[in-house]
Amino acid sequence: MAGGGVWVFRNNGVMELEEQATSRKALVHLATNEVVRSTEALERRLGALGWERYYEDRAILQLHKRDGSADLISIPRDFSRFRSTHMYDVVVKNRDHFKVVDLHT
Repeated sequence: MAGGGVWVFRNNGVMELEEQATSRKALVHLATNEVVRSTEALERRLGALGWERYYEDRAILQLHKRDGSADLISIPRDFSRFRSTHMYDVVVKNRDHFKVVDLHT
């Protein structure tokens, strides 16, 4: 299946997909300005902020705050499945510690 782009009708009546430059998202830890590259690294950073394991299975890992808040963060154990929705969940619950950036490819 094709990536992102725009369908364009050519003069000969043929429609083609013009691919646009794609961008990937990355989660950045603000204090160190480092891109988070693994579930283990993210769990370490979140642990330092008071998050601890709440639930885990083969597919996901859930973390909750030690202070008893109702917030949960769910992340895939397989970091290749870590998507922007997971990143924004981390950012919303830790606004001063993480941000999401575009990595242009």
